[in-house]
Parts: sequence; structure tokens; C-alpha cells
Amino acid sequence: MSEIRLYMDEDTLRGALLQALRNAGVDLVTTADVNNLGQIDSEQLIWATLQQRVIYTFNGRDFCRLHKTYMEENRVHAGIIIAERQSYSVGEQLRGIQRLIATKTAEKMINQLLFIGAYVREE
Repeated sequence: MSEIRLYMDEDTLRGALLQALRNAGVDLVTTADVNNLGQIDSEQLIWATLQQRVIYTFNGRDFCRLHKTYMEENRVHAGIIIAERQSYSVGEQLRGIQRLIATKTAEKMINQLLFIGAYVREE
């Protein structure tokens, strides 16, 4: 079973969060790292899936819609993690992502849409 590898959406490109995740040893790339800035959400999800990366985003509305479409069309994606609000601190997001990675494998994330808040609040 393999560990979750993240693909950070444009909305999540906060330097402090990226640095904290990298310092914690989380395998991640950003839209900027792979020259995907400005790509539409459906293209971002396709790229993430082809690279076997779970996308992390604040854009819940669009990615919930994309997830629904994928499920209706029996398509596969590598997984979506949504931060429901941008007011989560860097520490909350870091802890939430670490908890999620500790409890889920990349294989278990296939076709999953999860909200980071469930992992931020977990004790």
C-alpha cells in the first residue's frame, strides 16, 4: 500500500503551509511546480489522477461537482481533499493532512472526496 502524494491546487499555494508540509516529509507538488497555473479544475483533476496524486483544494463547490460527475460517469480519480474554509491555520491544516495520511492509503483515496475539517477536529 502506498502513501498519499498530494497535488496542491492554486488556491492552496500559501508558502507557510507548503513549507510546513515539506518539513513534515509530505510528498507534494503544486500547480506552480508543474507549470499548471491557470488550468481549469477539470484539467487539474485529470493531471492529478494521471500522476496518482490526491488534489488538495479550497474550491469545494467545483470539486464536489467534478466528483459527482466522475461518479455518475463511472470515471476514476485519485482522490480529492477539500478544505472547507480558508480560515484554517497552517497548523490545523498540517495536523489534518498528517492525520489523513496516517489513516488512509493512496489506494483507499481512489474516488474519495474528503473534507479536511473531519481530520482537523479529530482528537
